[in-house]
Amino acid sequence: MPELPEVETVRRTLAPHLTGKSIDSFELRWHRTLQRPSLNDFTFAVVGRTIVDVGRRGKLVVMTLDDRSTITVHLRMTGELLFLSKRSSERDDARENHLRAIFGLSHGTELCFYDTRKFGKISWYPFDPASGFDQHIGLEPLADTFTADALASVLSTRHRLLKPLLLDQSVVAGLGNIYVDEALFRSRLHPLSIASALSHEQVEALHEAIVTLLSRAVESRGTTLRDYRSGLGDVGSYQHALRVYGTPAGSPCPECGSTLERLVIGQRGSIFCANCQVRVTRD
Repeated sequence: MPELPEVETVRRTLAPHLTGKSIDSFELRWHRTLQRPSLNDFTFAVVGRTIVDVGRRGKLVVMTLDDRSTITVHLRMTGELLFLSKRSSERDDARENHLRAIFGLSHGTELCFYDTRKFGKISWYPFDPASGFDQHIGLEPLADTFTADALASVLSTRHRLLKPLLLDQSVVAGLGNIYVDEALFRSRLHPLSIASALSHEQVEALHEAIVTLLSRAVESRGTTLRDYRSGLGDVGSYQHALRVYGTPAGSPCPECGSTLERLVIGQRGSIFCANCQVRVTRD
């Protein structure tokens, strides 16, 4: 599933091509891709509008229109937003069965949403600063407001296992299985630690690991393990820098040589080194 670095890369590659373009048409090919509102209301709201900004919030690509309403796209597991400079003619015929939605744009261009597994979602929200689309989304890890103190404030009141908590999008936005496993390994914290039991020094180490990891992954245009592509169809390269994620249990730890272990925590597989990563529990 694309996580923050992948979605940020999609945003960065799409922004120069979408900003200033008007939406001339919208075609929906899989009805469940459109989450809200109805197709008629969505089409009425977006066709004729101009895209003035392409942003990101957590794992959402956010396109702001000239009336300050927003279109959000959640890529989920296999979603891909692809900009084409010529309508129809540049589409890959072999992938036509996976094409779920098409935005016809000005100057003969289009934005296609491909999604093999059909879990991706497109939504439209009117401008409403009091109750917008992101009111239940947590701390933004690459924002200036994401400090060690801010993270400590959130973790100190949560008596939950650390791994599932970091995957909770209402706590920290944009993290998924890849970068949580990597951040916990780099900060030497066991995934079964209790969040509220972490010392301030441990929170600082976790904060530094998250920010550094995500920043480097964005610089590498994300991690491509199978489906992920940028907004122009390019693959990422950060998969070559992963330390533990994707490594089979029983492999040697890249730090100490001990055997890596695997647990299913909160229905998600977790790979870690029990020797390097300290399990912090309640006193």
